[in-house]
Amino acid sequence: MIFKTGKTVRIIAVPMDLGASRRGTDMGPSALRIAGLGAAIRAMGCKLAREEDIAVAAMETRSVEDTEARFKPQILNVCTKLGERVRDILGAGEFPLVIGGDHSIAMGTVSGAAAHYRERGESLGLIWFDAHGDMNIPGVSPSGNIHGMPLAHLLGRGDAELAGILGFAPKLDPEKVVLIGVRDIDSGEKEMIHKSGIHVFTMREIDEHGMAKVARRAMEIVTEGTGGFHLSFDVDGCDPSVIPGSGTLVPGGVRFREAHLLLEYCADTRHMTSMEVVELNPFLDQGNVSAERTVNLITSALGKSIL
Repeated sequence: MIFKTGKTVRIIAVPMDLGASRRGTDMGPSALRIAGLGAAIRAMGCKLAREEDIAVAAMETRSVEDTEARFKPQILNVCTKLGERVRDILGAGEFPLVIGGDHSIAMGTVSGAAAHYRERGESLGLIWFDAHGDMNIPGVSPSGNIHGMPLAHLLGRGDAELAGILGFAPKLDPEKVVLIGVRDIDSGEKEMIHKSGIHVFTMREIDEHGMAKVARRAMEIVTEGTGGFHLSFDVDGCDPSVIPGSGTLVPGGVRFREAHLLLEYCADTRHMTSMEVVELNPFLDQGNVSAERTVNLITSALGKSIL
């Protein structure tokens, strides 16, 4: 198991869809709960603390003030609260498992984890599993949707307030960031990614070298010289045949067994500090199959083994 004796998992639900163009990711946490996430974690022998929710304003009650960064004030507020909570949970010796919600919430989760390790004089590694680069910034993003911008802001680019959550930027050393599974990059993002210095394994690298080799290299990158690593898992990194319940589907993604293997490698390191799962949209799902499969993937990341 990934955890030492006494380690407790703390689920934090962030029901937000303000960062996306399609509605429905705010119901992702409910879908995972209905699929038995808590029971699955307990069945592994893990301790599970009382679950928490971060309050999120409904889109209908707010107006768009900035078309280049839609719903920025509300997203900034949620991510700041989430970051503070993740920092505190890590400080208490627990494992934060954040369930969303669109991918903009990662600005909060990773900020909190990075702040915790920064206070200890350590750096944080990051594995970002996604079909997309999430390296857009306001003014470059073709949509203004912030769920396409979180990684750029965590690296200190873009909007100063979004990049400066919890009072510091950048949150990460780009040499300790690995992006896995990408296959759909906006034109403006490509230059940002090339200049950023992060490590990228596209679907071509996975096809050519296999997930095992990619995962082993990724673990080396995010664990060497760090206090541990955070896993940001966007369900659209998987092929739509595996996870149909997402509003940002891109064909040609990671297969179910490949995703399990990556997450098993994460567990094997025993250096994963925290995890989030995002972009699950039950309104686009087929009988909650995506949530059920995502629960299986989460338990692999937490150390569930075949034997």
